[in-house]
Amino acid sequence: MTNQLALGRMESFGGQRTLPRRLGAVAENEQIAAEQAARWNGPSAQTWIENQDLLDGLYRPFEELLVRFVGDVSSRRVLDVGCGTGSTTLAVARAIKGRAVGVDISEPMIAVARERAHSERVEAEFVCGDVQSRNFSEAQFDTVISRFGVMFFSDPVAAFRNIHEAAEEGAHLRMIVWRNPDSNDIMVIAERAAASLLPDLPPRQPGTPETPGQFAFADPDLVTPILEASWWRDIAIEALNIELSLPRADMLRYVTTFGLVGGQLGMVDKATHGQVIDRLSDAFAPFEVGPDVQYRAACWVVSARA
Repeated sequence: MTNQLALGRMESFGGQRTLPRRLGAVAENEQIAAEQAARWNGPSAQTWIENQDLLDGLYRPFEELLVRFVGDVSSRRVLDVGCGTGSTTLAVARAIKGRAVGVDISEPMIAVARERAHSERVEAEFVCGDVQSRNFSEAQFDTVISRFGVMFFSDPVAAFRNIHEAAEEGAHLRMIVWRNPDSNDIMVIAERAAASLLPDLPPRQPGTPETPGQFAFADPDLVTPILEASWWRDIAIEALNIELSLPRADMLRYVTTFGLVGGQLGMVDKATHGQVIDRLSDAFAPFEVGPDVQYRAACWVVSARA
């Protein structure tokens, strides 16, 4: 399946910091929002669902960090933004004595999350909706978390203002977002290894909040003004480098399903496909630890208070 899925689910301001405004911004935001809704209710959602086990395993270290955080701040009412198929929400629900709610724009992924909650007998709630416009009950949550679920808004200020309205005074915001990848990122390694065999492989583009995608929040100098304009305070952004690992076959599946290489492989012939797999296998060799391939993921941990 051809797929340009941003993973995870995917300007500096001087003086008085303000967010850039452009002509036709409202119409443009509406168009972007419609595109994101179509994307996450179509092929991207299906690809994520089909690879849920792989992604949950790869991203478990991030889930564990967020679960530890809600325990540290004694959370009782947690909102998980961009919850996808529900792994982090379910983990939080198991860990706290209270209410855990996951929200996502993807109906297919929310359906899977609800089924998981039912089959695993976990009391978690899942809501399908766009947090940019959904009417949450005011002052409902004491903690808001996200694992790679906040980088796809067409209007991030509107989204974070709405989330703020759903948070009680003093509530905690803790989210993990991607930094720009370095040369040791597994996707960058895959792209470099396959580039000569995939002439249509697009170059990586720097992310900005105005362009929803995996690296939309990669620049902390752009993220802070968004949160300030959304009424959040005590904003802190800290680098997080964390080792991620999968069995070799699963890591091959990961880089050939998602990202730029995954987006191109569905358009090449069988012989080229096989050559790409061989190149990727060779490129993984320096990162093998026993039967696994391990790499360092570069992220930001973003914290704030309502």
